[in-house]
Amino acid sequence: MSDKVILLVEDNPDDAELTLLALKRNAVGNRVHWVKDGAEALDYLLCRGAFAGRDAVSDPALVLLDLNLSKVDGLEVLRQMRADARVRLTPVVILTSSMEERDVVRCYGLGANSYVRKPVDFKEFDEAARQLAIYWLTLNQPPPQGS
Repeated sequence: MSDKVILLVEDNPDDAELTLLALKRNAVGNRVHWVKDGAEALDYLLCRGAFAGRDAVSDPALVLLDLNLSKVDGLEVLRQMRADARVRLTPVVILTSSMEERDVVRCYGLGANSYVRKPVDFKEFDEAARQLAIYWLTLNQPPPQGS
């Protein structure tokens, strides 16, 4: 099992389970931490609230972020991440059902590293998860921790 953590930010339990299943089916051995809304994501990322005691050494190597979240939407999560030096450089892949051009532009404008539309077909979703994991967790060279 890799020590690189994936943070899955998804408020739809069906979509979360589908993502977790696709990662598992593709032998992604990384630990996946699932949070169910934008507020919980920010608490996790910024080590506050229920996650105040979380060891920042286990910061996620990748954030899979939905846009349409309860409490705090994905755009605001991304905005706050990019404004905080602790998680500013963490790779963020927007994983959403939205194909609105304005959403794509806003996400990249706020510093998203990638924008992926959730495929409706499970086989396509499975392949998308496999490719995301290979690229972001194996091929991509992230900045050194603490940069």
